[in-house]
Amino acid sequence: MNRSIKLIFGTLLIASAVGFWNGPIYAAPPPPVCKTLHIDGKASKPFANVTLPPAGTCTPKTSRGFLIPDPKCSPGAVNPTVTLAILKTKGFTTKCLRDQATTPTQKAQTYAWYKIKKPAHNAGKTQTCELDHIISLELGGADTLDNIWPQCGPAGVALTKRFFKQKDAVENFLAAEVRAGRISMADAQKGVAEDWTQFLDAARKPAKKGKK
Repeated sequence: MNRSIKLIFGTLLIASAVGFWNGPIYAAPPPPVCKTLHIDGKASKPFANVTLPPAGTCTPKTSRGFLIPDPKCSPGAVNPTVTLAILKTKGFTTKCLRDQATTPTQKAQTYAWYKIKKPAHNAGKTQTCELDHIISLELGGADTLDNIWPQCGPAGVALTKRFFKQKDAVENFLAAEVRAGRISMADAQKGVAEDWTQFLDAARKPAKKGKK
């Protein structure tokens, strides 16, 4: 009898570890600094109220030759507990936010919303899609599904030329500009949610100046 109980208990532990258990598996607890900074990783304030999952298909828009999310499905959302002071605090990390409100599995649902087939091999040089935080975590974006969408394409180009890498450059640029006080945090968040491509030229300028 005792042996049977141990076998059942062991099976439940294994099932939970590999994700067969019904409950979602979130990221590891955030670092201690997150509690010190009073960051709630689950907090979210969307730019528009939407029903998720959406009733219909989400349709990407095009701007400057790049795909941007459908605001009816993916309006973008900020985490109101992340302030400018926190972004400028030494020790702040996006681990305070990443996968704290939604799991990677939950985020992957957005592929179906946009009728995009999830790539079979999506890592390293073969990566063509990224489950993108529309307002990046380094700008105080939320980890909720109204701030997530599959940024994909184009195939057949260098990794640095893929859309999600181009947006990464914009996110890094805006984060630096916000911390330096050259653009307000609210303007950066709102601007990137509306159309991140409007910042591409400005984001590319520092790189161009560095070339000889």
